[in-house]
Amino acid sequence: MAPKRVMLAVFFVIYSLMFFSAKSETWVKGGYWYSRSKLPSSGINSALYTHLHCAFADVNSTSYELSLSEPDEKKFSNFTDTVKQKNPSVLTLLSIGGGDASYSTFSSMVSNSSFRKSFIDSSIRAARLYGFQGLELGWASANSSSDMYNMGVLFEEWRAAMKLETGNSSHAQLILTAAVRFQPGLDSRSFPVEAMERYLDWVTVQAYDYYTPQRYNFTSAHAALYDPTSNVSTDYGISAWISRGLSANKMVLGLPFYGYAWTLANPVENGIGAPATGAAIRRGGAINYKDIRDYVLRYGANVMFNATYVVNYCTVGSTWISFDDVEVVRIKVAYAKDKKLRGYIAWETPYDDNWMLSQAAGK
Repeated sequence: MAPKRVMLAVFFVIYSLMFFSAKSETWVKGGYWYSRSKLPSSGINSALYTHLHCAFADVNSTSYELSLSEPDEKKFSNFTDTVKQKNPSVLTLLSIGGGDASYSTFSSMVSNSSFRKSFIDSSIRAARLYGFQGLELGWASANSSSDMYNMGVLFEEWRAAMKLETGNSSHAQLILTAAVRFQPGLDSRSFPVEAMERYLDWVTVQAYDYYTPQRYNFTSAHAALYDPTSNVSTDYGISAWISRGLSANKMVLGLPFYGYAWTLANPVENGIGAPATGAAIRRGGAINYKDIRDYVLRYGANVMFNATYVVNYCTVGSTWISFDDVEVVRIKVAYAKDKKLRGYIAWETPYDDNWMLSQAAGK
């Protein structure tokens, strides 16, 4: 009997290792849904995604617990149940922070062990209460060596709390991720790569907004895959992360489902790098893919493809728009696979036009 039991135990160990290895290497086909979006969560074609992020929860500036406005709480409470109606296997994550998050609140939270515990415990409670399978930290404004160090401590304590919570319940352990800039940073302001590698399931590399009409007086590819003239490109950023010690399969590539509209200084000069005088539309020139498609069809614009930067653009009069069309999305997803990244995630799913980009990415 003893040898048979040993063989059975060995079988289960091998099976478990194979199962969890396969599970950990799942190709991520992700997308964000923002609570201020005009498209309700019920309108998301969740069948095209493996993971959907619900954005954004905030942090209370006094208690340092997770905070949701009353309108968001109503939307977030049924997000998971809603998107699972079309795709029962889709996994949902609650994203915390975002571009409007208070720097001082987040910096204070990560700097104090008691504040970190309040945040961590409340985030896990919220994830379980609303049915999310994971949590993501999106703290884009972290800007000091102490911020970065404390962020690493937060990841360590967060993961430990998740393991403890799982051990004391029948739940599967929550996914833990973070959204980060396109490259790890410089010197003292570098992200805590070692802690990210050890404690996070993956990081979302926000590979966009390199150039915008508000900040630069020339046209550009705001999410260039390559740039032969500078280090501001997705390929450079991914290589920098890897050189700093972050495994390729710990990175999910951010895809922008939007572009930017510049006003040309001279309509005759309309290539990449052409002189410009600012944004051609409100919202800093940002324009979602659906509106870009409508614009192209309305004016019969000729969409160009630049293989050097890997970007599409079009010109109508003095308006110049750069964006990622179907062909660029396919190239970027192929790049992610070639580099053995973990997958991709789109900002944001409602920006798509009849799910054209989502379908192209998923093929």
